[in-house]
Amino acid sequence: MYEHIKVAFDGGIATITLNRPEKLNAFAGHMRRDLAEALEHASSDPEVRVVVLTGAGRAFSTGADVARMRELMEGGEVEEFRRLLGAGRRVLTTIRQMLKPVVASVNGPAYGAGFNLALACDIRLAAESATFSQSFVKVGLHPDWGGSYFLPRAVPSNVACEMFFLGDAIDAARAYQLGLVNRVVPDAELAAETRRMAERLRSAAQASVAAAKRAVYMSEQESLERMLQYETEAQLQCFQSREARERVRAFLERRPPLPAAEKNAPPK
Repeated sequence: MYEHIKVAFDGGIATITLNRPEKLNAFAGHMRRDLAEALEHASSDPEVRVVVLTGAGRAFSTGADVARMRELMEGGEVEEFRRLLGAGRRVLTTIRQMLKPVVASVNGPAYGAGFNLALACDIRLAAESATFSQSFVKVGLHPDWGGSYFLPRAVPSNVACEMFFLGDAIDAARAYQLGLVNRVVPDAELAAETRRMAERLRSAAQASVAAAKRAVYMSEQESLERMLQYETEAQLQCFQSREARERVRAFLERRPPLPAAEKNAPPK
C-alpha cells in the first residue's frame, strides 16, 4: 500500500514501521504523507486499540534525508519544503489527537525529526543500542516535528538548550535518566517488550485511557480549574459507560472483564 511504510494489524494492535532501512529510515518522497495516512487510518479503525511505531533495520529514523534537503535548497524550492513541514505537522497532530495510546519502539538511532516523532508518542521503549540527537544544528536547521514543544516539556530548559545548541547524541541510558523513555531493554528483547506493553494497553479500559490521554496533554496548557471541570465531565461519562459497569463487576467478582461489554465510544 505504501512505498516506505509498513502497517500490520494483529489483535487490536496496529504496528506501523518506517521501512527505508538502507537510508536509516530517513524521510523522503511521500513517507511523511504516508505515515500520516497510516496513523489516521489506525485512529479511525474501531478494531484498533493500540498503535506501535518502530523502524525497520538498525534505526528508528534519522529524520529528514539530508541529500533531498540539499536539492531543495539549491533549487530554491521553498514551497516544497513548506509542504514537507506541513506533512510532518499532520503526523504529530494525528498522534496527539487520536484517543488511543501510541507506543514508540525505538530500535536504534532517533535523530532530528525521528527523535521528535518518538517524543510525540505517549509511551517510549528503547533498545540499549538506541541513541537520540536533536541533530538539526549540525546542518544549520531549526528543530521541527514539534521538537521545540516536546523537548522543553520533557527535560529542564538547560538540558534542552544543550541538546538543541550542540546536537550531540545521547545513549539510551542517558535518555532514561532524563525521563525521555519509559524503559530500556536489551536489543534482542525490544520487540517482545513492546508487544507486552501493547497487549497491556489493549486490555486496559479503552474509555478511561482515552480520557486520561486527553487530560495529560490538556494539562500542559490549562488551569487547575479547567482540569477539574474536565475531570468531572470525563468521570461522569466513564461512570455511565457499559465498560465501567462491567469492569466494576469483574473487579468485585475477581474475574477478567468480558470484552463484549466493553465496546463504547471514548469520552468526549
